[in-house]
Amino acid sequence: MTALSPAPATPRLSLLHGLAAGWDFGGYLRRRARRSDPFAVGFPGFPPVLFTGTAEGARELFRAPTALVGPPLPNPIEPMVGAASLILSSGERHRTDRALLAPALHAQRVRALAPVIRDATLREIDGRPAGSWQVGSRIDGLAAAHSITLRVILAAVFGTKFDRESEYAGAVADFLATFTTPLLVAPVIRRRMGGFGPWQRFVAARTRLDRLLLAEITRRRRVSGSEAADLLDLLLTIRYDDGSVLTDTELCEHLRALLVAGHETAATTLTWALYHLHREPGLLARVTAELAAAGDDPAEQATLPLLGAVCQETLRLHPPVPIVLRMLTEPWRWRGVDVAAGQTIGLAVGVLHSQPSIWPAPRLFHPDRFLDRKVSPFEFAPFGGGHRRCIGVTLAEYELRIVLATLLTEVRLSLDPDLALGRRPRTVPRNIAVAPDRAIHFTRTA
Repeated sequence: MTALSPAPATPRLSLLHGLAAGWDFGGYLRRRARRSDPFAVGFPGFPPVLFTGTAEGARELFRAPTALVGPPLPNPIEPMVGAASLILSSGERHRTDRALLAPALHAQRVRALAPVIRDATLREIDGRPAGSWQVGSRIDGLAAAHSITLRVILAAVFGTKFDRESEYAGAVADFLATFTTPLLVAPVIRRRMGGFGPWQRFVAARTRLDRLLLAEITRRRRVSGSEAADLLDLLLTIRYDDGSVLTDTELCEHLRALLVAGHETAATTLTWALYHLHREPGLLARVTAELAAAGDDPAEQATLPLLGAVCQETLRLHPPVPIVLRMLTEPWRWRGVDVAAGQTIGLAVGVLHSQPSIWPAPRLFHPDRFLDRKVSPFEFAPFGGGHRRCIGVTLAEYELRIVLATLLTEVRLSLDPDLALGRRPRTVPRNIAVAPDRAIHFTRTA
């Protein structure tokens, strides 16, 4: 009988490890990876996870048989996105839903959104509230990015003529704000406390958002002859082999996941891109010169090589979802370790993106590294990989390029001096993603 390979030990004092990860998530994973690969991580309230941070490990994970891996359960983000969402569904249901939704997020459909994305950015610059983008105004980069990317995903989900944008913006903002880090990392506090407490506030915000979604679902169900012009129309046309359709609850969970995942991660990446560009005047000048030579067609701007390299380098240094998790449905030998069924394994994306053998000077922001090489999906994986790779990757990348191009051609910004000269902000958990640990402010100069 072949002896089992010992798995790395889960760290003791899990509470201290949880606090360290909450302080600097990316740095914590990189430190753990120095000990071994794979490496084990365990936080209070969650099963231990066995991580890899290598291209070889990513290749094994992403090429695992589809029936062998699924989403980890219990899942810390389930209260936000719901079990029916594409993020958490599994098996035949996941394959069917993904196949039906994929055409709506195909490159050709996404490219048609170019003027919508540009318009959403221009409306943010025009100012809501009025004057917020005037010359001399101080701008919260992440808040502005959230406003832009929410407008874009609302148009993709509900159509370009959707007229309840401000109502949804408030509901989504409350929904995200109430799912605090303690609720994310400590399931034990997800309980009623006499009608008060963080869990009750979150449930109330989720109920408010779901009421809006259900009202729109009901209205759309009354409209006959829909041609699947947007994602909601497409969801309403889904028919399974047994003739069943998505229930209202399932539709709500799909829509919630699309709204949250479709703008939270894009907003964070856009903020980091602006931060890095405005710390390096020479690079910023090169990008703005490239944009000036291309003209003002957003579809043309989205193809520019240096702009694209800036976006890719931002995603390399700051993957918005820094871990990819899979739960095994049966025993499997992975990375030389015999892993039991039910065990969660994963990829630490930031560790992969920091491998010096793949990325020389990995902590340096250097977009040119993407101009002279082609990377494999096992070396660069900001959107995961395999059969569960993020379905919205094409929209996310296209949106990032057009929003960034529009901002750089329409306004001139300067980064707050303490950010321009000081240390890079840490990365901390936020909702379904991670974000800078402090606000990133700019001042409009022209």
